[in-house]
Amino acid sequence: MQQDEVAARVRQVIDAAGVSAREFARRIVIDPSKLSRSLNGTRRFTAAELARIADIGGVDVGRLIGTTAGAAGTAAGSAATGAVSTPSTVRPPSPPRPPSPSPEGGRPLQIVRETVRLIAERGFHAVRVADIAAACHTSTAAIHYHFPGRDELLEAAVRWCMDEDTRRRADATAGTRHAGDELRLLIDLQTPRTERQRRQWCVWLDLWAEAARSTTVGRLHVEYYRQWRGTVADVIRRGVEQGVFRPVDADGAALALTALIDGLASQVLATEPGPPGSGLPGTDAAAMHDALIAHVDACLTAPAAG
Repeated sequence: MQQDEVAARVRQVIDAAGVSAREFARRIVIDPSKLSRSLNGTRRFTAAELARIADIGGVDVGRLIGTTAGAAGTAAGSAATGAVSTPSTVRPPSPPRPPSPSPEGGRPLQIVRETVRLIAERGFHAVRVADIAAACHTSTAAIHYHFPGRDELLEAAVRWCMDEDTRRRADATAGTRHAGDELRLLIDLQTPRTERQRRQWCVWLDLWAEAARSTTVGRLHVEYYRQWRGTVADVIRRGVEQGVFRPVDADGAALALTALIDGLASQVLATEPGPPGSGLPGTDAAAMHDALIAHVDACLTAPAAG
């Protein structure tokens, strides 16, 4: 197949979706730079990526690669092994396409969401592909159709968590101009008070451990923290300009605050939640929040005039 022709068809799918290439990359859970390079002809789409593009775009894989249904099946079959088919390669037939109506956001996003949920409950290494398939009410072949290997599925789960966390921060702080208020909103978002927030932190703690072993996850970890610390530093920098915060080094202050958030959150997660007044030892979410606000007041907040 000609890569430029495939790229042109993928562009048509993106245009029909009415979203930017970056947003489409989020929906198919890949690095936006990978999608950009593939669209520009400097990188080949993998068979699994084409499967996810077809699913999200509501088209047949054969339309993307410009072949008959049989050849599309060959490409889909190769997705299970991560290989790109050649004309001489013989592959088993592809698993059936997911029935309509498809899950919210498409099958790939459903797989990633359920993977993240199971990681939060059990830890990544305790989650089997069969568990993910059962949670999605589909087969293991359908999981491999979109994510051929465990590493690719882990990378997609990390990227989805990053995107969701970034989106929640942007939504929560939209329209907030006072830097002090915005920083407190960010702290609220990072305090694991609710079950959802605790699950989110459980996933992050598990992925941090993977980052120490996996080069791919490690790179994503660095990318996420660059964005997260940059967000905090920008808020602090604006606070200094507004006179809300003291004239501090914004990058250094962001490093200290995000490190404190991480350390306190790990202590909260290590403490079994109990009812108010239960007296359970350890750090709870309220204590974490109070400690973070105290840090901001002591190290950042500008003294009151007069």
